[in-house]
Amino acid sequence: MTQAMQEISDQVKAFQPQVAAILEEAGKVMVGQRYMMERLLMGILLEGHILVEGVPGLAKTTAVKALSKVLHAKFQRIQFTPDLLPADLIGTQVYNPNTQDFTVKQGPIFSNIILADEINRAPAKVQSALLEAMQERQVTIGNTTFILERPFVVLATQNPIEQEGTYPLPEAQVDRFMLKLNVNYPTPDEEITIMDRAFGEVMSRVEPQIQLEKLSEIRQLIGRVYVDPKIKDYIVRIVMATRNPESVDKNLKPYIQFGASPRGSINLNWVARCRAFFEGRAFVTPQDVKTMALDVLRHRILLTYMAEAEELTTDEILKRILEQVEVP
Repeated sequence: MTQAMQEISDQVKAFQPQVAAILEEAGKVMVGQRYMMERLLMGILLEGHILVEGVPGLAKTTAVKALSKVLHAKFQRIQFTPDLLPADLIGTQVYNPNTQDFTVKQGPIFSNIILADEINRAPAKVQSALLEAMQERQVTIGNTTFILERPFVVLATQNPIEQEGTYPLPEAQVDRFMLKLNVNYPTPDEEITIMDRAFGEVMSRVEPQIQLEKLSEIRQLIGRVYVDPKIKDYIVRIVMATRNPESVDKNLKPYIQFGASPRGSINLNWVARCRAFFEGRAFVTPQDVKTMALDVLRHRILLTYMAEAEELTTDEILKRILEQVEVP
């Protein structure tokens, strides 16, 4: 191991107690859901937006709120509804009759962590306003453009069951989410613990564990985690297989209409580094890539009607691709 690699490895290991403390502190509120908590923390550390899909009552809001408190970050929950306006999200200009001038009233988007609850219930104009904030990390009110405070992360939720009165997210916006998480029900033992904790103000148990400014230092360190050229090639081959599935399995071609965009490769590279960092390593392994591939790619491929008719999911298709792509 070179001296530079040894130095990065030592720094990664030095941060492990802090990462463990963050998850442990948030765990005072959360029962189980380790998968969701780790991925949410990844998104915040990497400043990548996350789409969380799960039935109501799985503590999605509680998880985001707990992490925000642990990280000492400004948090805003926005309930998306069909009558929501862009001004309700980003803010507006207010006329002051005394000065005969307009002043800007900033909206809830001016926070570090935004929980966009049931994002698919908002109309296209609101989703478009959110899109600018997500991609450019800035908003425009009147003729003035405001740069959003860093870190800025949107954690959006959507309900997979009730689809009446919803506006499907456009592909361009879905692609801007670094990860899409599928959250499942707790185990019976976890649900008993949840019942026992249901009374009282649980959020008051959580204490900040790290200063917000420290997150940029962690982000820079994750960027220094080593990715071997063979691993980079492996990432690209997985993404290319979603565009040309016949290259790995001719039986998959009728099921995929569109494959993942280059954002798939970029984000898979970053989250693989972040998983290695969470594991205390200064280098990425093929297993890091395979572990994160579903979360990064499941919302970036569009299935055909044939796949829907056969009730195939994107996860099942991706698992078949991962089985066929040669591991370095």
